[in-house]
Amino acid sequence: MSATVFERLLGASGASQDLTRRYADDARIFPSRLARVALAALVAVMIAAPFALDDFWTSVLIMGGITSIGAIGLNLLSGYTGQVSLGHAFFLGTGAYSAAWLTARFDLPFPLWLIGAGIIGGFIGGVAGPFALRLRGNYLVIVSLALVVLGQHVFENWTSVTGGLTGVSVRARVSFLGLDFARLSIPGLDAPLSRNHGFFYLIWGTVAVLALLAKNIVRTRPGRAMQAIRDRDVAAEVIGVSLVKYKVGAFVVSSAYAAVAGALYASYARYVSPLDFGLPLSIQYIAMIVVGGMATIHGSILGALFLTAVPRLVEMLAPALSLATGPASGGGITIATVNQMIFGALIIAFLLFEPRGLSGIWLRLKRYFKGVAVLLLTLRPLSLVSSTRRIPMRSIQLVRRARRTVAALSLALGAACGGGETGGEAAASAPTPWRRQRHHHRRHARPTL
Repeated sequence: MSATVFERLLGASGASQDLTRRYADDARIFPSRLARVALAALVAVMIAAPFALDDFWTSVLIMGGITSIGAIGLNLLSGYTGQVSLGHAFFLGTGAYSAAWLTARFDLPFPLWLIGAGIIGGFIGGVAGPFALRLRGNYLVIVSLALVVLGQHVFENWTSVTGGLTGVSVRARVSFLGLDFARLSIPGLDAPLSRNHGFFYLIWGTVAVLALLAKNIVRTRPGRAMQAIRDRDVAAEVIGVSLVKYKVGAFVVSSAYAAVAGALYASYARYVSPLDFGLPLSIQYIAMIVVGGMATIHGSILGALFLTAVPRLVEMLAPALSLATGPASGGGITIATVNQMIFGALIIAFLLFEPRGLSGIWLRLKRYFKGVAVLLLTLRPLSLVSSTRRIPMRSIQLVRRARRTVAALSLALGAACGGGETGGEAAASAPTPWRRQRHHHRRHARPTL
């Protein structure tokens, strides 16, 4: 019996989805046909989303895309390399003020000021990166925290660039290849799209490019070296992994991602202030990668979207919850306080009950529904399935487990009705579990049902 039906549904290409036989299959970004179809559907949904949502939720998705870029950068540093950092807010502020300075001083167009902000952030990350060579754990956290304090001092006192405590306005142009994303127009529509619509496509297009770049980093040699350093840096150095190269490199890439996110935030908000880049912002990004899932690219995006939407929902519910929008007076609780409490509670809850974050929940759901689909297809009549290929090993295990369960239930019902078998007869007649052979990992033909 073959698995043509299974492969059409699950996208398998001659090999089981649960048993990778070739390194090329493991290194694919979209390993199955179903993954590619899901990606196309996601792109279609994202294109149509601004037309189905109002400006409020479109702005939430825009901010979610901006924070997704910063969360991906922090996950490359903390999730994949194991370097915990609380200094992410400093690099976000560096990117924001770099974009403001580059556009005000040199009037650079869109790609150049964004790339320039990333280069400046990466350079500063390269300067701070060598501290990670001799520090780890709590000591590295304290050093990264010092970056936030130092950044606050610089942002508040370098008035010629940052504007001091009053902040600075940003007039960054966002036109590229003849498309002005601030006034994007579509043929067939009488009026141009709103500013939020244009920024939505700009931000999420940038997210797609940077997420693909990060995915290529973690699935190739640099990513494997970073994960080896995270698991055991001494052992990684023994086998030839350069700690200087990859630890400093992780800081450079993470800082560049954060600077790009800060530059996009400055162009969208059109105003930046030192108060926007304090320690609470760093804690928020830590919460994003913990809630979304450490060492996952898609988990960074899920966590960023989730924790970007939560403060907006709290703002919407503030009148019903009697929350103060400004400074607390008379013992009241402010919206900012509630948000910090929610972030802390989410970090504790996910670390205790779901260490893999939202990405772990998603993977379990995907495997569950995949197993149900395989089971339902396997129990179809044999005439519905052609006989050109073998059945995936996971399908064999699911079917035999189901058969054992049905047999056990039948024996129990028979015994309850007085016509059941004895214990020895039941054990003898029960199906024997299939056991993996010693050399099953070699490329032998799989057994059929």
